[in-house]
Amino acid sequence: MAADIVPIELSVTAGDLVTLWAPRWREDTEEWEAFLGDDENLFAFADVAALVGFVRTARDHDLIDHPAWALVPRLPAPDLRPTESHRYDLVGVPELVTRPPDTWVIGELADVVSIVRSLAEVCGLEVVHDVLDSTAGFSMLDGGTLAFGGREGARHWDALCTVIARRWDEVIDAVDGVLRVPDVDAAALEAAASELSEAQSTLEAQSTIEAQSTLEERSDPGEQEADSVAAADPVLAFWSEIGIDPIRIISDLGEHYTLRCYLDDAPVFLGRDGRIDVFGSPRSLVRHLADNPEGHDLDAVSTWPRVTNRAQSRELEVALDDGNSYVLSGLADDLAGGPETVDPGQLELAVELIADAERWAGSDAADKALASSEPLGWLVSFLLRPDPTRLAPSAPFAAEVAAWRVLVGGFEDRLHVHRGYG
Repeated sequence: MAADIVPIELSVTAGDLVTLWAPRWREDTEEWEAFLGDDENLFAFADVAALVGFVRTARDHDLIDHPAWALVPRLPAPDLRPTESHRYDLVGVPELVTRPPDTWVIGELADVVSIVRSLAEVCGLEVVHDVLDSTAGFSMLDGGTLAFGGREGARHWDALCTVIARRWDEVIDAVDGVLRVPDVDAAALEAAASELSEAQSTLEAQSTIEAQSTLEERSDPGEQEADSVAAADPVLAFWSEIGIDPIRIISDLGEHYTLRCYLDDAPVFLGRDGRIDVFGSPRSLVRHLADNPEGHDLDAVSTWPRVTNRAQSRELEVALDDGNSYVLSGLADDLAGGPETVDPGQLELAVELIADAERWAGSDAADKALASSEPLGWLVSFLLRPDPTRLAPSAPFAAEVAAWRVLVGGFEDRLHVHRGYG
């Protein structure tokens, strides 16, 4: 961005609004800091197109005298999109601090408090200073998790959370009070929207071309098919490229997320010693990875540092392709009804997941239960590898259902459910 005039996104009562911020700069022996606005108001916009249209046509605002302002109206519209590191969720702070003070939580809170301090300084929001100065915890955030360790650190964190619970609405109200959405020239707005749309289309086309080029270099038709799907989604493309899959598991324990890959055709899960680390949401999985980059079997994967680097820089996203959702719930009841009531696709995925987990853990429980000489193995084989010459299994299926419940129960016992990440 031009000489540190930075596009930012503020999540406030009115929604996610975008504006410009000029961090501290020195001019004529004095330090200055400013936002896009005027003496009394902070200008903010519902989308980037409106921001672009305004900066290209407005002639009266507080950033006009910034030494680099002349460059801003000439920037390509996509350059005024806020990056992930410059998005500040002010209204989400009370929910944020209900989570344990891990690296992710403290880092996100530190960023919000820093931009709020700047807003208070530039816009003269005395009540914000009063709130942030009411407990030492706000000034300790830059120290990270270490600052809130031990008994004394925990005391400061509790005091900070108490202030937020009681007074953060005062901060939000103060910021809301200076926000104004100025009028934007209609022609400039339309031109900016068109430019942003064209840039997005060009980016998507380039991604597709690059993905197709990669596909053509591969000889494995299975890899080509998987990558052609991932090419439409850059997040899926990232996971496909590094060879690690986010997976979703739906069982009687609930819905959970984890990671799995294959090394020399051998399954490897996020976890160790036969226990799989699982989380209640993709976001909580990412938070865990940011705080715990090592100490599990995926350390052995050569591309693992790319995952942890993204997690710790808050750029990691989780996406699943259709083949990585495993539903165990309800299958026992379906099996009780016999072949006509079972979805072979759901069963095949469930068998794959359980067999992978047992193999990774060094157990032969799945191999034994699913052997064709066993009642459950015979039923599963009939469903997944149909052969018109084979005699269909006949009711009752009590033995098969009992064996399946044991198998699923053993798998669920391997799940280490992390509940401390929201």
